[in-house]
Amino acid sequence: MSDQNMMRNPRITKCVVNIGVGEGGEKLRKARKVLTMLTGQEPVDTISKTTNADLGIRKGQVIGCKVTLRGKKAYEFLKKAFWVNENFIWEDSFDGYGNFSFGISDYTDFENMSYDPNIGIFGMDISVELSRKGERIKRRKKEPKKIPPKQKLTRDEGKTFVEKAFGVEVIE
Repeated sequence: MSDQNMMRNPRITKCVVNIGVGEGGEKLRKARKVLTMLTGQEPVDTISKTTNADLGIRKGQVIGCKVTLRGKKAYEFLKKAFWVNENFIWEDSFDGYGNFSFGISDYTDFENMSYDPNIGIFGMDISVELSRKGERIKRRKKEPKKIPPKQKLTRDEGKTFVEKAFGVEVIE
């Protein structure tokens, strides 16, 4: 992180925790319960955008749920998630803008979580968006502007941020 200019320091914009079950009903209710236990927030449904006959999914069907974490909650959840992931992340998990995603195969790997036979086993995908302060100007409703290349995060800056902020090893 740069000590010279606070506007250059990366930060977590949002962290999205997603469980895809492929169908609604009882399985989806259990996935919602898992996300609520882990994050303390109420999940929202994810809806299919296309039809896939092989998987039995129709367009507009509810196929999963997700929670979006921001600020301090995102940092705290990521510390727990990296602990479950044994404090490492693959280099391939980062995109060109420093954002990263990884998966956890079982929610019971989290601290203080035990297996509940009524729920079963659920894995989850975690996606994290990184940015610098001032990046809101490209999304704002009134007079959106382009961001100069020097203000955009790079893959290497994202990896460095994760290593320093969470003590995580990035493996090639």
